Amino acid sequence: MYWTQDEVQAAAELLRSERDPANEDDDERWEARREAGELQERVLSRWRHAAGSLHRAQAVIAHFPWLTDWARPKLWAKEGYLEGLRAQAALFVEPAGLVVAAAVAELGTPSLPADDHAFAVLGNRSRISTGLSLLWRRWQYAAEGGWEGPASRAFKRYDLVEGIRSDKKGHAEALEGAGRLIQSWEDEARAAAAATDPTPTVWVTARLPEDTEEPSRGDARDVLDGLDRWTLGVVVTWTVTADWSRRTLTLKVPTLVADRLLASSSVLSCERGAEAEPAEAVAEAHPGSVRPGVFDDTAVFDRRPVTLAHLRALRNHSYAADQLSIVFSTSGGAEVLSLQAIEKRVEQGWLGVVVAGGSDLPESLLSPWIKEVALTSEADEGPHSGHASAGQDDSFGADLGLAGGAQAAVRWARGERAKEHDLRLLAMARGVPDLRSLDTGRSGVLPVAVREGLLTPGPLDLTPFRAPSTDRRRRGSGLPLGVLGPVQIYATNADPAFEGKGHSPFCRHTRDRGLAQSDDLLSVSDLLARDDWDWCGKCGGYFARRLTDTQLSYYRAAHRLHDIAGQLDGERTYRAPVEPEALRKQLEELADREPGGHENVNWDGRWRWREVVGGLRSRAERHRLDIAP
Repeated sequence: MYWTQDEVQAAAELLRSERDPANEDDDERWEARREAGELQERVLSRWRHAAGSLHRAQAVIAHFPWLTDWARPKLWAKEGYLEGLRAQAALFVEPAGLVVAAAVAELGTPSLPADDHAFAVLGNRSRISTGLSLLWRRWQYAAEGGWEGPASRAFKRYDLVEGIRSDKKGHAEALEGAGRLIQSWEDEARAAAAATDPTPTVWVTARLPEDTEEPSRGDARDVLDGLDRWTLGVVVTWTVTADWSRRTLTLKVPTLVADRLLASSSVLSCERGAEAEPAEAVAEAHPGSVRPGVFDDTAVFDRRPVTLAHLRALRNHSYAADQLSIVFSTSGGAEVLSLQAIEKRVEQGWLGVVVAGGSDLPESLLSPWIKEVALTSEADEGPHSGHASAGQDDSFGADLGLAGGAQAAVRWARGERAKEHDLRLLAMARGVPDLRSLDTGRSGVLPVAVREGLLTPGPLDLTPFRAPSTDRRRRGSGLPLGVLGPVQIYATNADPAFEGKGHSPFCRHTRDRGLAQSDDLLSVSDLLARDDWDWCGKCGGYFARRLTDTQLSYYRAAHRLHDIAGQLDGERTYRAPVEPEALRKQLEELADREPGGHENVNWDGRWRWREVVGGLRSRAERHRLDIAP
């Protein structure tokens, strides 16, 4: 505990003591009451947090019942800790105040003295009646909402003269009259409470409200959220047993409190029950419990089809659940899907098994790669521009490839554990045929680091592949696209006939950032085939999927060839000095390259490649002769 029992006891006694008007200006006493109030809220908050922790632990075990024996000692420890906090929190709650609050909730609107001259400062009779009605409602709301004594509500008398200057004639009389009224209501409530038996004799079974909102990643909602202060006081004071996994409590309360709990207006769903019996630390298995063989606890050969109940149990009770999984079905074969995508398919009748998540990937394969990426990222000075001169930079375009993507993921990850987690997800996501199926970014399925590892940091420079023209700025070399042709391009609004600019899915100008099914999927071939899109000038209009090693190698070679063409361009006013021998060696090296690479060696674009290389060789030779002495 963060405080001693004596500290809690002293703070509770101080708060229960009546305020002494003679000591209202005693700074030391005021500070002591303030500190006692802060300790009260800390104890209640810690109790709520412990209840939520036990709820989540019991709920997990209820869905994974084979862990019962292993978990029982740990749950006993959590239950003991929770009970200790409950006992401390109960010291701050006044049981008699809870009964009085229940009585207040049953009080009808009293007769209000609208003709009393003490309230003349409020105006005519109608205004006096309205003011007194409002005072009653505010006092009743405050009195039925907690367990504190009358002193905590005495200040409500000021609500009656709100907006009236304190030096106005009749202000003091109205304030005094409001105090008398509030005192009469307090007396009536205590009398109604005293007329009933304050002894806890009624057994009530109460069910806590279900959490209707799906928690965001890393945000565990409080199991006691939605309970007002009075109900929290009842729960902390009179709970006998609890099945936190099912949000079910057994209470033994006074009659007046039971009547309020059983009323339709109660925030708890309650019914009268029999005397509670000692409960096991772990309840019997829930319907739809996750038995062995659904996830990664058996051989793949013995894996059983996943159901909606399994997926929801995993999502709701496991904060470390993998965002992506390798699944297998007879309809789709082996695929990489997010939990949300799997759930949608199951709802539509899909039948499949979960083969592995990111944490299940072979350590012998992943660990060396992760260490290599981490070391390379530390030694790397940063991303390299994809638009630098290919002839002057050996690392040209490195940030566009798979290795650059892994390094980008490491740079974006927060902490060592996050680095490994994100790289595992990246390795899985690389095999997804269409990244839009992951809904990256918009639904929070994947971390930002994984997104950065999948997509290029900006648009590709396709100048070498454009047709030769008289436009010096956009003059291309007419090189064949080769293996770059099928590279995926993701964009929003890529239809030139649609009004408005096209953006990359993660552009800050778009309403929702991230890839989704509604986005456009193009290829580099599509992009180069037309030039009438209105792209965003900030993001370039699209993101490309990162280039494989073969694609990046060809991209670099094409830019080197285009760079050589630029050096030999006699129309350029400014150009770097040409070294004929160096150009000759570069062209010889590039001449032997297959434009399709290893993935498409028979592609007929090789003839165009060789034609361009041959033309540059002739120009280089003429330039050598021109400058020869």
